[in-house]
Amino acid sequence: MPYMMNPVKIYTIPTCSDCNYAKRYLKEHGIPYTDLNCEEDPKYPQEVWNLTGKQIVPTLVIDDKVFVGFAENLTEISKQIIA
Repeated sequence: MPYMMNPVKIYTIPTCSDCNYAKRYLKEHGIPYTDLNCEEDPKYPQEVWNLTGKQIVPTLVIDDKVFVGFAENLTEISKQIIA
């Protein structure tokens, strides 16, 4: 069953290749996501810090699970969004 919960939240910056890879992956798999650009809104880096204690992008929030980084978490992220 495909992922049907809330859109994935992804905290990004435009120049981050892992961020762009993550967004492309989600789009290719038809997974709705909300792109939270940390350069456009100063509240987003603070949200990342509150979630992780770090300021690393991409940070993905899938329902109640938080993933710091995309490529290194791809297997686990795929389990969450693609069945």
